[in-house]
Amino acid sequence: MDEKIFLDIVELEWEMFSDVSSMGGKASCQEDFMTFKIMRASQAEAWSIELLQSYYNDLLHAKSQNKNLMTEKYARMMESTFPEEYTRIANFLPVVDKKTLDQIERIIDINLKWKIETAEKYPNLTRRGREIFTKEDSMNSTSFETYLRGELRTYSSNTIQLYYDMTLDCSKRGENIEEVYLENTVKKYGYESLEKAEKYYAQ
Repeated sequence: MDEKIFLDIVELEWEMFSDVSSMGGKASCQEDFMTFKIMRASQAEAWSIELLQSYYNDLLHAKSQNKNLMTEKYARMMESTFPEEYTRIANFLPVVDKKTLDQIERIIDINLKWKIETAEKYPNLTRRGREIFTKEDSMNSTSFETYLRGELRTYSSNTIQLYYDMTLDCSKRGENIEEVYLENTVKKYGYESLEKAEKYYAQ
């Protein structure tokens, strides 16, 4: 697969991500392009070209409308992490249709199952990441479930349909896409395999 589209997506995402504003000023992660690139490219590499192109079009469309999808993503996460503040901004966020919301929740259900399986298989690697469930959210910590829900709600209905199809297809084939993302990530950090990385962090 042509790596150019990965780079195009990451560049647009970084442009938006580094422009997200917060009360405390820029976060340290907004100054760390290499980590951002590794994490986002590790996900994109597992996607089909059709899904990549659709999401890239979402980014281009948002940019043409002077919209920041990363700002929207973090705003949507506040439904769980800062519910009082979220009630003040909810009406300003784009409405997501019911079919798309239902598909998003099905995607999340399957990814939670994969995330749990991956955590059980590679506990030393995964304990370095986010908590898994929305019920574990706090003002200082956003779970994997909340993060994924916030991100998916920024995608177009076409991108969600393709993401939904990919998720169901992987599930039917017994492929754990969360494990694929993690494997792509550790290899970018120089480990030969998930097993080698897990053994290293066990020490």
